[in-house]
Amino acid sequence: MIEVIPAIDIIDGNCVRLTQGDYGQKTVYGDSPLEAAMKYETSGAGWLHLVDLDGAKASEPVNLDVLKVISGKTGLSVEWGGGVKSEASLKKVFDAGASRIVCGSVAVENPGLFSSWLSSFGPDRIVLGADIRDGFVSIHGWSRLASLGVDGLIDMFAGAGLSQVICTDISKDGMLAGPALDLYSRLQDKYPGISFTVSGGVSSVKDVENADAKGLRRIIIGKALYEGRIKTEELKKWWRKE
Repeated sequence: MIEVIPAIDIIDGNCVRLTQGDYGQKTVYGDSPLEAAMKYETSGAGWLHLVDLDGAKASEPVNLDVLKVISGKTGLSVEWGGGVKSEASLKKVFDAGASRIVCGSVAVENPGLFSSWLSSFGPDRIVLGADIRDGFVSIHGWSRLASLGVDGLIDMFAGAGLSQVICTDISKDGMLAGPALDLYSRLQDKYPGISFTVSGGVSSVKDVENADAKGLRRIIIGKALYEGRIKTEELKKWWRKE
C-alpha cells in the first residue's frame, strides 16, 4: 500500500505553496507550520515533508528554527528539503531534528559529495531530489535547468546505494491537475530497487488511489490538503507511523 506524506513549504517562516515553482506565484496559508504539522499528526500522519524554499534559493538552510520546533513539539518524523549543499549544512539539519534529507542541486553539481553522504549517512537518511522541468533536472530552487535528464541523474547513483528518490514534475506542482503517474510508473519499473515518491499535482483521493494501483510507494500531498480538496480523514489508511 502506498504511503501518503503531507507537505509543508516554508517562506519567511510561513506555510506557502508556489505554482509551478514560481516564487512570484505564492499563496500564503493561515496556519503556522507547527499548527499544520500538529493537525497532520493528530489525524494519524507519521511523516512530514518540510521544504525550506528560502533555503533552496539561498543555497543554505534558512528555516531551521521551524524544523526544531516541529521536531520538538510533535512526534512526526521529518523529511527536509532545501539548501543542503555542504556537509556542515547536512549535519545542521540532522541536528535540528530531521530524519531524512532530500538533496537535489548538490547531487547534480557535486555528485562525489552526494555519493559520500549516501555511504556515510546511509540511503535510509539521504534522498535524491529529482525536480523535472521540460524533461531536464531543475536546481537551485527550480531557478536553473541542468543539462541532465532524470534517468541520467539516477544512473549516477544507482550503483552507490541510492534507495529513495523524490521526483517532482514542476509543470504539475501547485496546479491540482493530477500527478504525472506515467513518469513515476516508468521510473519505478526501470529501477525496482529504488522507492520513488510522487510529488506535484495531487488534487484528489482518486489520484492517491491511482498511484497506489500502479504500485507506487509514496506520494506527497501539499496544496490539496491546504485547500481542503482532500480531507485528512480520507487518508487514514495511507498514513504510516514508524
